[in-house]
Amino acid sequence: DAINKYFSLSGMPIVSSNYFHVIHGNTPDEAKQDEEGMQTMRNLARNMSWMLRCFALGRENGIDAPEAERTYQTNFVR
Repeated sequence: DAINKYFSLSGMPIVSSNYFHVIHGNTPDEAKQDEEGMQTMRNLARNMSWMLRCFALGRENGIDAPEAERTYQTNFVR
């Protein structure tokens, strides 16, 4: 959550999956045995591929990314 806040505060899209983006194993063969981790990575890859295709189709059809508005720093102590 803390890491994702940095992305969202920067206006970056965040690709989700079904669990933490981690796979466990000391070797590639051990990592392949982590079924939950492998499923999470497959879901992440599928979602990332879909999002990238959506961005490409948007650009091809004249849909630009929104322009960032000027940021304001507000001190709420008056």
